[in-house]
Amino acid sequence: MSRPTAAQLADRRRRVAAAMHEAGLDHLLVTTLVNVRYLSGFTGSNGALVLRLDGGGVFLTDGRYRDQAADEVPDLEHVVTRDLLGESAARVDGRVGVETHTLSVDAHGVLVRAGLDLAPAGKVVETARETKDDHELEALRRACAITVEAFAGLLDGPLVGRTERDVARDLENRMLDRGAEAVAFETILASGPHTAIPHHHPVDRVLQEGDLLKADFGARVDGYHADFTRTVALGRAADWQREIHAAVRAAQAAGVAELVEGADVATSDRVVRASLEADGQLEHFTTGLGHGVGLQIHEDPFVAGSHVGTLGRRTVLTMEPGIYLPGRGGVRIEDTVLVAEQGQRPDVLTEFTTDLLEIA
Repeated sequence: MSRPTAAQLADRRRRVAAAMHEAGLDHLLVTTLVNVRYLSGFTGSNGALVLRLDGGGVFLTDGRYRDQAADEVPDLEHVVTRDLLGESAARVDGRVGVETHTLSVDAHGVLVRAGLDLAPAGKVVETARETKDDHELEALRRACAITVEAFAGLLDGPLVGRTERDVARDLENRMLDRGAEAVAFETILASGPHTAIPHHHPVDRVLQEGDLLKADFGARVDGYHADFTRTVALGRAADWQREIHAAVRAAQAAGVAELVEGADVATSDRVVRASLEADGQLEHFTTGLGHGVGLQIHEDPFVAGSHVGTLGRRTVLTMEPGIYLPGRGGVRIEDTVLVAEQGQRPDVLTEFTTDLLEIA
């Protein structure tokens, strides 16, 4: 397992501390576990972090993780306790930012009763997480490479005559065999009319000649997630299958091209919808277009026409338009993409052909 360096973790904390300063906060109480991991390196299931304006702070966990914390979080003060909130409250003063978007009502009550001057911190850590450092990009690249390799191996077949459930498990095993620590999420493996269901759970339907086959899956490496979808034809594709695949392929390419530093996040949504409308298929696009990906499979920014803001460099997100014809079939094409710097092309991390493949 590869870990972020102490310097990378310190830089993450400094960037969040700078945002704290701008928000008028003296301390930040981080209780969202994925954010604790991002700022400290801790991978256990119970922890909190009190962050100071100088980028230092106090890490808190319980006795189960004493040794693990000593190994993973060597550069912060440690407190081992079962009362994470109470001990955190004893170590802060001034204006204390809290993650109100994830903090429970009960936990907030504990902090209020402790007499703290609380302020909503907003998604200050999530915003920092949108900009990936070298460790994060390396983990994402490895996760994406494993994902694509697994899919390429699966297409060697045979596929017809197997069940959706069997093919899904096969994909997952291929990723694990190639070094994934886990799957990024429950594999979506759909065939025939099930491909019209955006998040279909694989069942015992047998794959048949003439089916579309949609696979939406990914590997997880060092905590970082890949997200990838391709739709192929089993045997010779019918004209209607070719038509909707071509429409999705064109729309996805148009959306990917807009993933450039400084572009409005909403721009790619606009061009994808325009492309699908030109092909007469917009009404059949019923899902979200894309989302950030990293320590979580779905994280900020989310790609939508209502999203305010611009894309920053080193942001990684998905581009996944689809067409879904209920009772008949559907197509989705999805890639995990690194936003391009000005004057460059976006870096598709899940590099694999978007042509319609006809698998014998």
